[in-house]
Amino acid sequence: MTDTITFPGTVEWSGENPGISLKQDPSGPFTTLASFFRVVLSPHGRGHALVLMLSPSEEAPPAERANVCFTDNEALARWLVADYVSHFGAWRGLPGLKGLQYRPLDSVAAGGDAITSYSETVRAGDTTVTLAWTGLGKPFCFALTPATSATGAHHMPSLFVGCESATVTVDGRVRPGAPIPRDIAGQRISTAMLAFSETWIRA
Repeated sequence: MTDTITFPGTVEWSGENPGISLKQDPSGPFTTLASFFRVVLSPHGRGHALVLMLSPSEEAPPAERANVCFTDNEALARWLVADYVSHFGAWRGLPGLKGLQYRPLDSVAAGGDAITSYSETVRAGDTTVTLAWTGLGKPFCFALTPATSATGAHHMPSLFVGCESATVTVDGRVRPGAPIPRDIAGQRISTAMLAFSETWIRA
């Protein structure tokens, strides 16, 4: 009989968390960061959040390149930013998170087949943001231990799909920069990836 894999602890949230982190200079800082959440279960209920930083290194940038979280569940979004996003490698310690603005979103739409390409489009008032991933690789499934997860406190089973390229488009303007290579769970992907079936379990 096949053994069952179980994770001790408390399930805090489950859902999807694809992201895109772009650099204009591969050896320089990230210049655009986007982390999208589609949460199906959490202490704050269900909801969506797009955490978008157009000026990661600035706490109070001008409006045209603001750092914004678009969401249909602000309590959930603030919790995700405080307890999760702020611990993600590319986001940790950035001034942009301190001045993050929260704005209500009107709609969210996924696109593509998640085999060759994928997208998420968020509309909020007169703002439209599209995240697009192309050149998708082979899906792989793994589970990070608490010691190796971003928070240092959670098991994280997840399905990842790496991609060759990705774009962040804000009101028709494509943000400059490109993802850079990264390794996770023995796989060579990039700083733009799809993360599906993701569950965070506090140990």
